[in-house]
Amino acid sequence: MRLTQKILTLAFSTILISLVACSATKTQESTGQYVDDSVLTVKAKSAIFNEPTLKSAEINVETFKGEVQLSGFVSSIEQTKKAVEVIKGITGVKAVKNDMRVKGSNNPLYK
Repeated sequence: MRLTQKILTLAFSTILISLVACSATKTQESTGQYVDDSVLTVKAKSAIFNEPTLKSAEINVETFKGEVQLSGFVSSIEQTKKAVEVIKGITGVKAVKNDMRVKGSNNPLYK
């Protein structure tokens, strides 16, 4: 009886620790959110790659909790707008953060 109780306690503790480790916080994603964000990142990169007016190699994509962040360099303000528009059209994207820069410009209005 005593051994069975110890084994059950150990199993319960292991399950509880596993569940806590997989839960989300403000700064950390759960396992499911991580997978969802990975899928969104792939979809976003694919959408940018398939847009002929954008140079996909110069645009970086990161996703955290459904928010897609675009960074890197583009040739014009129109390209930043087009990239944001393309990403907003992806199902599951909650928000788009535009951190792209226009080449040769240090002006913060070019964000």
